[in-house]
Amino acid sequence: MSTLYIVGTPIGNLGDITFRAVETFKSVDVVAAEDTRHTLQLLNHLQIKKPLVSCRSQNEEQASEKIIKMLDEGQTVAYASDAGTPGISDPGAVLAGLARKAGHTVVPIPGASAFASLVSVAGAGGKTLVFEGFLSPKPGRRRSRLKELLAMDAAIVLYESPFRIVKLLTDIADIDSERRVVVGRELTKLHEEIVEGTAQETLENFASRSKIQGEFAVFISKSSEKFSKNSKDFSEDADN
Repeated sequence: MSTLYIVGTPIGNLGDITFRAVETFKSVDVVAAEDTRHTLQLLNHLQIKKPLVSCRSQNEEQASEKIIKMLDEGQTVAYASDAGTPGISDPGAVLAGLARKAGHTVVPIPGASAFASLVSVAGAGGKTLVFEGFLSPKPGRRRSRLKELLAMDAAIVLYESPFRIVKLLTDIADIDSERRVVVGRELTKLHEEIVEGTAQETLENFASRSKIQGEFAVFISKSSEKFSKNSKDFSEDADN
């Protein structure tokens, strides 16, 4: 039996690569990647040359079978998604599950995550955090799921594209305009931006922009956290 390493990679700033990730890439026989072109750029930056194989969400099961065959032959493999930690709104979970089922050792190499990065600066969260990732692009399904999430007494983290961020913020504001929201855009990158306010305020901020670029992570406070517009902070409402 052999070893599959699930490697977290930078979500933007290449300085966030860990020493352990670099050593893992150096030591394995093969690097599997969500996008071989993207991962090749990272390996070139690190001055590491390794054979690359593709394993995308569209073909993860079939590609996993090929990777498991490599593991069966005694080769060690490192898997990296385009950015962040595989298996978190990225491919990798299917490969990890099938490799373990085949009897191989699956080792996590922790790294960057937009989810953890945003939560770390949101200033709230409590014991319960719900990570939903990307909601459905279909308006009805997105709004229905949002209503379910906002009814929970838990903080929520979502991912969204620049093409639908205003639609998402519109839905949140329509459901609860005073809910505290923290939006992270292009986290760890050159144009990183963190915007905080009520759902209505953050909607107005982004809706007023002529152009929206970048990837988004959105933190939504739990319902018992009320936003103070004067002090720009939040407090627990003891009556809730």
